[in-house]
Amino acid sequence: MPYPLDLRPLLHEEVDRMPPDDLEVLHRVALQLELDRVTETLDNAFDEDRRRGRLEALPGTIQTAREAMRLSI
Repeated sequence: MPYPLDLRPLLHEEVDRMPPDDLEVLHRVALQLELDRVTETLDNAFDEDRRRGRLEALPGTIQTAREAMRLSI
């Protein structure tokens, strides 16, 4: 298996040869990969916030922000 960065030019060549219908599928796969990365990042961040007790303070923080918004209107 080639080194991942070496795959970039090969993938570009493959994409250039693909029919339009395959490009649509490839685009959906790329979007799903990005969604998986973002989901994992958010999940890890929430786990860290939960560990630090930040989520327990969230209702109070939201209430304070809502009150401040009401006062500014």
